[in-house]
Amino acid sequence: MLPWLPPYRAELELHGEELADFIKCPGSEWLVSERFAEAFRAEALTGLDGFHSVEIIRVRRMRKRSLTPLAVPRYYVVSPCFGRALADPVLNRARISAPPTCPECRSTGIDAVHGIVLEPGTWSGEDIFRPRGMQGELLVTERFKVFAERHGFTNMRFTPSEQFVWDPSNLGPAPLPSS
Repeated sequence: MLPWLPPYRAELELHGEELADFIKCPGSEWLVSERFAEAFRAEALTGLDGFHSVEIIRVRRMRKRSLTPLAVPRYYVVSPCFGRALADPVLNRARISAPPTCPECRSTGIDAVHGIVLEPGTWSGEDIFRPRGMQGELLVTERFKVFAERHGFTNMRFTPSEQFVWDPSNLGPAPLPSS
């Protein structure tokens, strides 16, 4: 995917009563509310790059129930960093259809994942990041989770890494190697 370049303009879809604090964009970027951005910086969390202001040009209400005026917060575009942490395909019980083609990103044909475990010594301390070998997923620290819950940020769902499952074809977990 190509990066989003300035000028940063966006149209939002409103599915509830209020706009969210954390919104997925096409590609690898996210929109964060000004409230989120200020708190993230104040608490010196790490792992998000950018914080470029975004002009919201339109908000489409997807439910016609409420016609009250909507306060649109200021938003910033951020990119979660690609961390040095490496997802362990064996301990993740990943079903892999093709071996990694790149030794750096460890991009591979992953068909199913049952849990996320990082190889020891590969994580460099970011609070939010994309791990090598599973770049499509965002991992966060317990510190980030507590931060988000304490501030009541919206549109975030946290799954403990050992309970994470992505298995669109219902293949089940790969067997663990015998010792």
